[in-house]
Amino acid sequence: MTVGGRRIRWPGLGVSAAARPPAVLLGTAILVSILVLAPFAATLLDAFQGGMMTTLRLLLRPIMGRLLLNTLGLAVVTTVSCAIIGIGLAWLVERTDLPGRRLLGIAAPLSLAIPAFIASYAWLSLSNVFAGVLGAALVVTCAYFPLVYLPVAAALRSADPALEESARTLGCGPWRCFFRVTLPQLRPALFGGMLLVVMHVLGEFGAFALLRFRTFTTAIYAQYTAGFGAESGALMACVLLLLGLLCLYAEQRLRGRHDYARTGRGARRPPMRYPLGRLRYPALAAALAALLVTLGVPLATIGYWLTQHDAAAVATTAVSVPQLLYAALHSFGYGLAAGLVTTGLAFPIAYLSIRYRSTLSLLMERATYLPRSMPGIVIALALVSLSLAALYPLYQTAALLVIAYAIMFMPLAVVSLRSTLIQVQPNLPLTARTLGSRPLTVFRRITLPLAAPGFGAAAALVFIAVSTELTTTLLLVPTGVHTLATQVWAASSTFAFAAAAPYAAVLVTLSMAATWLLAQRFGRAPIDNQEPCAR
Repeated sequence: MTVGGRRIRWPGLGVSAAARPPAVLLGTAILVSILVLAPFAATLLDAFQGGMMTTLRLLLRPIMGRLLLNTLGLAVVTTVSCAIIGIGLAWLVERTDLPGRRLLGIAAPLSLAIPAFIASYAWLSLSNVFAGVLGAALVVTCAYFPLVYLPVAAALRSADPALEESARTLGCGPWRCFFRVTLPQLRPALFGGMLLVVMHVLGEFGAFALLRFRTFTTAIYAQYTAGFGAESGALMACVLLLLGLLCLYAEQRLRGRHDYARTGRGARRPPMRYPLGRLRYPALAAALAALLVTLGVPLATIGYWLTQHDAAAVATTAVSVPQLLYAALHSFGYGLAAGLVTTGLAFPIAYLSIRYRSTLSLLMERATYLPRSMPGIVIALALVSLSLAALYPLYQTAALLVIAYAIMFMPLAVVSLRSTLIQVQPNLPLTARTLGSRPLTVFRRITLPLAAPGFGAAAALVFIAVSTELTTTLLLVPTGVHTLATQVWAASSTFAFAAAAPYAAVLVTLSMAATWLLAQRFGRAPIDNQEPCAR
């Protein structure tokens, strides 16, 4: 772009001066990026405050090896299990003539609305057999397989059917076509979903603590609550952070640089479906069994304990309606506040990455994804250290908890806003500016209405995530304040399952309602208008 006959560029940023973003927008985005990166800096300072020799002595303890083995072993097992279940269910729903596939497609993601710590409470209340590594693997697999199912199902739904049709006409059977044509197209969605599973397993705390399975997150929490000093916990957090970064790198390498885009738009038609024949009802039975394990057991267990009034009456944590309403209001309030704050903070980053693309905007956008490689307990401990050292008025306040939520769930908001802002025609705001409208007026009357779906989806996603979050809430919630998640934890950790049931029921209902509304409003897609193909 030329200005006065000259091409002017920002040094090192790759954008022209004429395309320079407004100072307020750029400054806000930089402050948000600093806020997101602050927990990383605080964790590194705490980890190495005792010197190199102390750091090596703490890292080489036998407990570190056991925790590493437990964490990595469980992450590998559950990620592979989630990949198998997610791909299988997605293929049955999107590529076969399975009876009731529409209802199955609606029910399959609903286990995301049941937090892993509530699922562990349900399984543990059935029998102590589920305590330990087997129970931990079962619970997190049931809780997180939709993270693979959802992107794989979306990829199957939008894949080009011409490739599979060509392979079938060249003599490929269904299985050969799946492994040689369909599965390679699913690589980005599959590895992306597996990455999400790994990151969730690395950061999971409540489920493993209830099931008495030791990982880095449970050890970090024990270090914090026992008051053994911040250095040991921070070092464990650095190990987790390193594992998360390695997983991000591995996912990028495995995904590769292949081109998955279509060279032309082609004719829009539904993908081919395979008739299952004699396998229809065995496949349906397997799918229903998966739903029974992932949804039926937790919901039935919560329902059972809700009917045990005598057990609830003698429980150490008795439940009353005012207490239940108090916890529900706090969960709803924190979710609403975090949804609004996170969406507001994410907007400058998303808008810069779309309208003012540069090296700086790319770095700021990538910085928002880093918290996904850091468990919530690490972010909470870092914010505790920062508040005690420099921001003491924020310590033990609701504001600090909302800030932690905003840092943790910023990627959800950025992704939702980007997907909407990229569809807003840039000529509309520019035309309004040439007609004399001020920037704030243009944003209020043009940009905001067009981007409203993205704002709604971002706020809804953050609300769901906050409502079911446990670890950060336990560490940062103000003294005397309780949420549904903390009350479930407090009761179930003392085996007062009947007392935990009302809080669990309200939490699951709230989360499922928000998930259903989000899917109906922003994620509706027809899946039943596809005809079976010939064998």
